[in-house]
Amino acid sequence: MKFNWKQFGIALCLFLAGYATFNSKLFAQTLEKPKVSIAVGGKNLFYYLPLTVADQLGYFKDEGLTVEISDFAGGAKALQALIGGSADVVSGAFEHTISMQAKNQIITAFVLQGRAPQIVMAVSNKTMPNYKTIADLKGKKIGVTAPGSSTSMMSNFVLAKGGLKPTDVSYIGVGATAGALSALRSGQIDAIANLDPLITMMEQKNEIRIISDTRTMKETNAVFGGPMPAATLYASADFIKKYPNTTQALTNAMVRALRWLQKAGPSDIVKAVPESYLLGDRALYIDAFLKVREAISPDGVFPEAGPATALRTLQTFDPTLADKKIDLSKTYTNAFVKKADLKYK
Repeated sequence: MKFNWKQFGIALCLFLAGYATFNSKLFAQTLEKPKVSIAVGGKNLFYYLPLTVADQLGYFKDEGLTVEISDFAGGAKALQALIGGSADVVSGAFEHTISMQAKNQIITAFVLQGRAPQIVMAVSNKTMPNYKTIADLKGKKIGVTAPGSSTSMMSNFVLAKGGLKPTDVSYIGVGATAGALSALRSGQIDAIANLDPLITMMEQKNEIRIISDTRTMKETNAVFGGPMPAATLYASADFIKKYPNTTQALTNAMVRALRWLQKAGPSDIVKAVPESYLLGDRALYIDAFLKVREAISPDGVFPEAGPATALRTLQTFDPTLADKKIDLSKTYTNAFVKKADLKYK
């Protein structure tokens, strides 16, 4: 009997198509929630660069996820989206897990993006050319990404170290892009707490004078007295419990992005991010990246002493936390990162 190659080819194609369909269905069943919405406050910032890399390089898709990222003016707004139910996960500051637990809402961070806050507080050379001490900020207007965000928390801490209370100043939400630049240059604000690449741009143009800087590990330890976890992916404890495989897939993509960032050169970064992030100046963007590179977590792991540092910092200026019993073990988990680490070793 003569072998029919044509029939064999057709049969093979049908088999492979069926196998692929079976595999995709199995994969879809493995991911309890393949479509995930992520809220972020200022996606263009280096603070959230790992999220951008995971998205732009297709790492979420490789994990079988369809991710929709919504960008807000600041971390507090992104948190509101989670609480309001319009977002599943937030790419935001670790401190929010503590502040929300104090309000009896358990939110857990499951992968660390930044091991230093990268937030810089500076005064305007235009409106405060004679600035000398923190006390000079009393009665002044401070621009933050959004009131209640990590930038305002950082400002509160700096003020507290200088003997001022949050109520001694006025906070104005200016976002993390052109609005912040405009507010500073027009004199609408006297000081600013923001991140790169905006801060580097203002520095280069001699528009600000830095009074507190957390872009390196050394400076972060000096400011906070210990390791300070910064950007994370966090979700409600209920979400993580209900969708553990989806949470693991998100973590896998982020850990892969973190590992890529450890090896990537400045030119690789420029190619990976949207053109709009460069603010029309690639050289400036690269300069800013080199200043914050150390702050990016190499592996997504939360340092053991980090959560306690964050709690201690918040208690410095938030009296409502003084009598609250915060279970730090519920604010974060390294379980998903450990599994992701085994996958990408």
